[in-house]
Amino acid sequence: MFRDGIMKGQVACVTGSGTGIGRVIALELARWGADLVLAARKADRLEAVAAEVRTLGRRALVVPTNVSEHAQVKAMVGAALAEYGKLDLLVNNAAANFIRPTRLMSAVRWKTVIDIVLNGTFFGCLEAGKAMLARGSGSIVNIVAAYAWTGAPGLAASASAKAGVVTLTKTLGAEWASGGVRVNAIAPGLIDTPQTRERLWPSPEMAARVLSSVPMGRFGSELDVANLTVFLASPLGAYISGETVTADGGQHLGKGALDMLGELKTVRKGRPA
Repeated sequence: MFRDGIMKGQVACVTGSGTGIGRVIALELARWGADLVLAARKADRLEAVAAEVRTLGRRALVVPTNVSEHAQVKAMVGAALAEYGKLDLLVNNAAANFIRPTRLMSAVRWKTVIDIVLNGTFFGCLEAGKAMLARGSGSIVNIVAAYAWTGAPGLAASASAKAGVVTLTKTLGAEWASGGVRVNAIAPGLIDTPQTRERLWPSPEMAARVLSSVPMGRFGSELDVANLTVFLASPLGAYISGETVTADGGQHLGKGALDMLGELKTVRKGRPA
């Protein structure tokens, strides 16, 4: 799908790039030619990813960053500009979550999620956007979740924060397009990572139960999200702005109707002629 070097000459900053989806996004951007700014709170994890980026022949700058702190995000963008002289792409991937019934959610945990997911994304958009608008070009990709518009029991803070990011994406996508800066989002569904296996479906039985809601019948991969990121950030996505692309195997559309359709066919087959 992608031609070799499709991201060549581009500088990309990926937050939350020490593990999981962020790490794979960073590596794929490097694989297709981009130099990286790697940001997360834990420097040791970032250094490990930086080493992987360098084996692909690309440069990597490690900037430990807590995205909930505006001053640190501003410093992150400043470090990228000082090192590379520009910033072509920002991927706002850093996230936080607490899975629990809403009645048991503390104010501190609520604020933590909102600060990282919603405020952190805004701070990144603000600082990177100013630099990109000054150059007249750039792309921002925000990572949200398919439950941003459906809600999800036990995920009130994350769903609320990500819903805010979806609206922010639409707003900036329209506001900044005339200045050459595109802003889009990706809404992954059930992505199979070591973290999700441990926290969300730790047994084969739970995994099967979760997958029963996905029409495609499989979990997504980190690479599914990374490929979409490359597409949106590259010239292939040059006419897309303000959009949220869902990658969840059709889960947000509901599998119940498909199951009902199958049952209906069975009933009709059993009817006498």
